[in-house]
Amino acid sequence: MSQVIIVDGLYLVILVALSIPLGNYLVKVMTGKRAFLSPLMLPLERMIYRLMGIREEDEMSPGHYVLAVMVFSGLGLIFVFGLQMLQASLPFNPENLAAPSWDLAFNTAASFVSNTNWQAYSGESSLSYLTQALALGVWNFLSAATGIAVLFALLRGFIETKKTTIGSFWVDLIRVSLYLLIPLSLVFSLVLVAQGGVQTISPYHEIVALETGITQSIPLGPAASQIAIKQLGTNGGGFFGMNSAFPLENPTALSNFLQLLSILLIPASLCVAFGKAVGDMKQGRAIYLVMLILFVGALAAVTISETIGVPLVPGVLDSGNLEGKEIIHGVGTSALWGTATTAASNGSVNAMHDSFTPLAGLVLMFLMQIGEVVFGGVGSGLYGMIGFVILTVFMAGLMVGRTPEYLGKKVEPFDMKMVCLIVLVPPVFTLLGTALAVLMPQASDWLTNSGPHGFSEILYAFSSMGNNNGSAFGGFAANTVFTNVVGGLIMLIVRFVPLVAVVFLAGNLANKKMVAKTEGTLSTSNALFIGLLIAIVLLIGALSFLPALALGPIADYFTAVI
Repeated sequence: MSQVIIVDGLYLVILVALSIPLGNYLVKVMTGKRAFLSPLMLPLERMIYRLMGIREEDEMSPGHYVLAVMVFSGLGLIFVFGLQMLQASLPFNPENLAAPSWDLAFNTAASFVSNTNWQAYSGESSLSYLTQALALGVWNFLSAATGIAVLFALLRGFIETKKTTIGSFWVDLIRVSLYLLIPLSLVFSLVLVAQGGVQTISPYHEIVALETGITQSIPLGPAASQIAIKQLGTNGGGFFGMNSAFPLENPTALSNFLQLLSILLIPASLCVAFGKAVGDMKQGRAIYLVMLILFVGALAAVTISETIGVPLVPGVLDSGNLEGKEIIHGVGTSALWGTATTAASNGSVNAMHDSFTPLAGLVLMFLMQIGEVVFGGVGSGLYGMIGFVILTVFMAGLMVGRTPEYLGKKVEPFDMKMVCLIVLVPPVFTLLGTALAVLMPQASDWLTNSGPHGFSEILYAFSSMGNNNGSAFGGFAANTVFTNVVGGLIMLIVRFVPLVAVVFLAGNLANKKMVAKTEGTLSTSNALFIGLLIAIVLLIGALSFLPALALGPIADYFTAVI
């Protein structure tokens, strides 16, 4: 146990240390100031502007910003869908894989465009190298960049006064991609290849097993490049069906640790960037601390539950719950990965979450169900948490009878309507999807387990899709017309409805004047507010999901121990 604590502590120290300079760098990039990579990237950036026919100084109204995001994402949806349907006739398909069904292609397109990366297929047996690289790999970059772009549009809302524009989506998208995602992914891809990750366009390799003499096919492909951005962009979609539990995606203990760092690195650095951008580092530190407290609490709960194991299973108390885990990672690192991937809207896995103990599975589900705001997706996690911050400010204002303010801007009825969309849309559609799935006559046929654990498998699946995570309990047969269509629609709704609300919230804030701070102004950076914010996040999640959790993992726990 002491070794687990040391690894977890080292992980958090390195994460915080790396996030500070990266956050400062991000602010320079997004505000157009000279940054580390400017000499290399600035000529390329300006060339792209000329090719697109846009000007760096042009800005968009909230309506135009939303239109640009939606048109861009809609075209991406069509492109990813079309490439899948045509892959049998396209090159770089050495295994001659056929096109997937239309419903699976729609689900996959919706998944990657929405930064969910839910996968109802195994990549090595379903998608060609071209589809994986050109469709899924490209949208790993673009969906991540979209989330960060929208976050900085919101930050401009707090910074600007009496202004009707919030920046340019095209400029934001290009800067995030050129200066952040592409360079980091390039370096990380090379590191993964050096560790033994596969990056090739050669056909699958046939070998004869030494013990059995049976011929086996070893899947290959241009995987390392996609693995890098899947982690850095909190995408999580695996090149292979086993995701990061597969040796060619995650070959060593070092690659495992580095991938873990990359999952939370950009979301954590955005907290630093937030404080720097609004000119008040205390605000960034307060949100960062809230996320760290919730993350550490969840990590402790998952690790303890997995270490203790299930009392009814003989021998488990000695080594912890090793079912569904790779020996190279063990209980401790598997618990850390499970916590990080569900906290960060990443969804990649290095162990089978369906095999986690009931209480550990509950924690993983709850991290998603509170809206993916404990670090969360790149951009989307922080703007979701800012939604909770504004909600907390509003509720505190009601308690003391003052008009609520945040960062010098009054919080008014329109702002709260947008916050309600940000906070409540994910839980509503998570529960709606779960209810519809349970009511389907063939629901029991989709499950490998009955009773509370079977219900947990359905609840986890729609918690994942309904919060743009992408991980899954493995016992739910997801590749059905119902799940593909309903799940695809849910993924799009919970991604883009809150995103649109954030943009219009940004526009409304930017159009306001600054309010002078007085003695009665609520502090949003002290310990009292941090505690209140944590309580509000947990309360909203508990009120939304406690009945469902009682029917699933909580009942599953008592079934196991009684």
